[in-house]
Amino acid sequence: MSKTKITDRRAFLSLTARAATGAAALAVMPAAFAQQAAHTQPRVLRIGNQKGYLNLLKGRATLEKRLAALNVSVSWTEFSAGPVQLEALNVGSIDFGDVGEAPPIFAQAAGAPLAYVAATPARPHSEAVLVPAQSSVKTVADLKGKRIALNKGSNVHYFLVKLLRQHGLQYRDVELAYLAPADARAAFERGSIDAWVIWDPYFAAAQQLLNARVVADANGVVGNRAYYFSSQDYVAKNADVIRIVIEEIKAVDQWGKQHPDELASELARLWGLPKPVVDLAVSRQVFGTEAITRAIIAEQQQIADTFVELGLVPKHVDVLRAAPPGLA
Repeated sequence: MSKTKITDRRAFLSLTARAATGAAALAVMPAAFAQQAAHTQPRVLRIGNQKGYLNLLKGRATLEKRLAALNVSVSWTEFSAGPVQLEALNVGSIDFGDVGEAPPIFAQAAGAPLAYVAATPARPHSEAVLVPAQSSVKTVADLKGKRIALNKGSNVHYFLVKLLRQHGLQYRDVELAYLAPADARAAFERGSIDAWVIWDPYFAAAQQLLNARVVADANGVVGNRAYYFSSQDYVAKNADVIRIVIEEIKAVDQWGKQHPDELASELARLWGLPKPVVDLAVSRQVFGTEAITRAIIAEQQQIADTFVELGLVPKHVDVLRAAPPGLA
């Protein structure tokens, strides 16, 4: 075989190999383009926020900047309380929000497609049973037969149940007045209730502005966590978005821990409260954002079971159904 023929054969084989590689590349290109298109399609994150950390995040606009790179726009809707946020989630009006321990139980019972995505540490010193300064109530046992105001189905509702039991009292041993915080405060000032179970910053405001006295806080009784939530469908399709939101919340949280005075100033403006009131509330704050664990889900399950027992929730709630996969 001549040298010329060998060279021609090598050239032919080289051209054939390149042609085959090109054909393979063309075959996978539609799939690659489809995958790229899926990541560049416009998406939306609709956040339901209360006046707290999510509002601080909104003011910084750092979340919008990070999500813009993923072609995700952000909209914000402010709510007065967690239960209303979760109603919005149930009807598909929001994708993300923050809430206390108890409202998610009622949301699950109502069939909401709830998904827990993160939690705060326990904050037991941030809720308490308050009485007027001159009240004859000195101990938890003294609450027997007294008229107590609280927000129905809230964190403090569960706190009171556990507190009474811890001190040998039953739920039926007190008279409950189901009042929202603003109405409860007015009733407390008028003296038409004997005690008020409430959380910060209302708690701090009652101490500083109404001279309220603490009978007991939640330390050693309940955890008093807060949760960040989404819908199961949104999490399944937008895990990247949820991850970035939690990272940005953690950043704000760490800033608050390192700058409590500035945090109190921002929250005072946000809440329309005197800064000394907010300073007190911030001093009781426990900072951090945690992953959902089996232990946290067990805490929520205990709340759910208690509410079923009291007839506040009509049926068993399996909290695990709202948990992320692969729990630690």
